[in-house]
Amino acid sequence: METASSCESSPAWQPLSATERRVVGVLVEKAKTTPENYPLTVNAIRVGSNQKSNRFPQMQLEEINVEDALDRLRAVGAVAEIVGDGRRNKYRHLLYKWLGVDKAEMAVMAELLLRGAQTIGELRGRAARMEPIADQAALRPILDALESRGLIVYLTPKGRGCVLTHNLYSEKELERLRREHEAGIPAPSATAATSPSSAPAPSALPTDSLAELRCELNECRGQVAELRAELEQATTELREKMDRLFQELGM
Repeated sequence: METASSCESSPAWQPLSATERRVVGVLVEKAKTTPENYPLTVNAIRVGSNQKSNRFPQMQLEEINVEDALDRLRAVGAVAEIVGDGRRNKYRHLLYKWLGVDKAEMAVMAELLLRGAQTIGELRGRAARMEPIADQAALRPILDALESRGLIVYLTPKGRGCVLTHNLYSEKELERLRREHEAGIPAPSATAATSPSSAPAPSALPTDSLAELRCELNECRGQVAELRAELEQATTELREKMDRLFQELGM
């Protein structure tokens, strides 16, 4: 059963590989959303890592990939192996102590580990499926606390539609992410480029206008993510009520 530590000892977090981040993110997510099935076997972690929803980028890990990641996570103190039902050992995360976070902070970190960079609006909607976070105003002190401990970084200036991510990347990965988001709206692909003989392209929008459009787009994405999370939560609650009703009726 998931419990938060007192976080009295110094956290021991360090950069993780993409597979390690996915594996430990899955352990946190399943501990919060399906505690009856937690801790997890290697196969359950593999299935959770490769699922299509709530994941970016998509992965196709094999059990050997998961086992290698678990070995590394155990070595750095982020995961523990426990004796299972006599047939398969299972794994649980140790991230409360490893990161030095509380339950709400853990939900935020898990979503960042599973999906990477995102806006505050997107993050609020997604993290709220694990822990109650009423709105963006409730999320901000959580983010401030994580930022003060170096666990998250902002990839764009703070404000409406800003983008942030966790800080468990390697220096090279984080630098690449910074460059991508500093560039603003992505440049056209090579296939969309005009040839020298083509007519000249219309004048580009001013930089300020592009930045404003990007902020508005990110804000809209955040609102959609919040609505989607609320719909998923309502659907889950309805299914649970229907299951209880069927049980009472003996169906």
